Amino acid sequence: MDNNVKEIYSLAENLSSPINNKVREIGIILAAGHGKRIKSHRSKMLHKIWGVPTVERVFNACRNGIKDINLIVVVGIKAEDVIQVVGRREATVFAYQEKQNGTGHAVQVALEKINPKNFEGIVYVLPGDMGLINAETMQSFREEFIKSDSDMMVLTGIFEGNPKENSYGRIIRVKELDNEGKPSGKDHGKVIEIMEHKDILSLSDSEPYNVKFNKKIYSYSKKELIENNEFNSGVYAFKYKKLIELINSITSNNVQNEIYITDLISLFNKKEYTVQAVSPREQYVVMGFNNKSVLKEMEDVARHKVYEKLKDIIEINDPEDFFIDETVVEQILEMDGNNIPLDINIGKGVYIGKGTKLNYNVDLRKNVFVDGNVQFGKNVVVRQNVHLSCFEGQTFKIGDSVEIFSGNIIKGNISIGEGARIESSVNMTGSDEFPLKIGRNVLIKGTSYIFGSVIEDEVHIEHSVIIKKNVTRLIKRDGTIQPIRFYLPMPEGIDAIEDL
Repeated sequence: MDNNVKEIYSLAENLSSPINNKVREIGIILAAGHGKRIKSHRSKMLHKIWGVPTVERVFNACRNGIKDINLIVVVGIKAEDVIQVVGRREATVFAYQEKQNGTGHAVQVALEKINPKNFEGIVYVLPGDMGLINAETMQSFREEFIKSDSDMMVLTGIFEGNPKENSYGRIIRVKELDNEGKPSGKDHGKVIEIMEHKDILSLSDSEPYNVKFNKKIYSYSKKELIENNEFNSGVYAFKYKKLIELINSITSNNVQNEIYITDLISLFNKKEYTVQAVSPREQYVVMGFNNKSVLKEMEDVARHKVYEKLKDIIEINDPEDFFIDETVVEQILEMDGNNIPLDINIGKGVYIGKGTKLNYNVDLRKNVFVDGNVQFGKNVVVRQNVHLSCFEGQTFKIGDSVEIFSGNIIKGNISIGEGARIESSVNMTGSDEFPLKIGRNVLIKGTSYIFGSVIEDEVHIEHSVIIKKNVTRLIKRDGTIQPIRFYLPMPEGIDAIEDL
């Protein structure tokens, strides 16, 4: 075992936490693949949908949809990156699939983390790239599985486009009548197999495809199979005891020489275990991606969902070009619950990241970027192309009735007092050691840079560079406040500069 592999095993062990054996449900998230068609050095599982890595979205859907569920995340290519992003979480174990040998093999690797003496219940398996799946879908899938009392269940999608463009594996169910016209009875609707699209295309155009199920023969024409719009999403539920009984019976007798989880269906049927399928209420939740174009489609779906939630609460100038982190969306919905008009305006291209706290009558114009613990007062206007941000652990407070003009960059540990006006071409920064404090009704204009200073109330600063200074409010004899203009610190490194 080389050093890198040892480090991965060590990291996986260190960031794993014990499985809660009192909880009878475990989710296995398959996040070992890289995704060659995505054409990226980054793990496929770490590509983001609406600001959150897909593997984390799948994780959250399981954890929020099924109370106290244990989770096993199977990692492989770029394993360290995936482990670090998910991080140490309660009742979460990382399993390292050193060699990628198919989905069935990934499940085998995951099941090694479960002590069969301590666990009996339900196992869910999900792809790590299904970044639109949500808690509601997982909760519903769980309820359907328990209600059906089946041994295995497949979450299926319904293809809504041209059947000839459907390249997914088709779900073949038991028909109402067999070849002899006899009713299938209680078998009706059970899953016989999942047939891959390429295998359907290789069938004869004239001869039917016959399959035996529970001593009866069912026939399907090639046309019928192609037009079958129910496909496999890659999400499954199993009764644990049945799964561990058969998981090691899957063979790699295929062109790819890999072990596929879909082969469990035939193994379950041979044992006369029940395999059922159910489709979610919303079809977009089963979307997965192999390339950048589909990832973009999923991002568009996420944006549309956010827009639909907010369109009658706040003004969003361009529904196709904005970003509001989901935590901020929840904050807006909570504010709306107070039955006070928000009067929040979001311009085209605005980005509002995690940690931002909006307020009433906030106007963010075109291409404003806000990220981190940025806390807005009421009646704030931020004009176009402004950057506002702070690092983790810092606080950026903007008082009521502040106006920030276009193109400014303001970052770090900062407080801006009520009524302050920051005109264009201003750059301001506050650090942990030297926070920046700007008083009430301060005016800053011209090409100015201010770092780690205290500016008292009602001071006027123009065309100045002020670094780690205390700027006091000096009242002149005529009662006006002394403005600060053209203040520049003494130069450093002047000896290194000479005329050409």
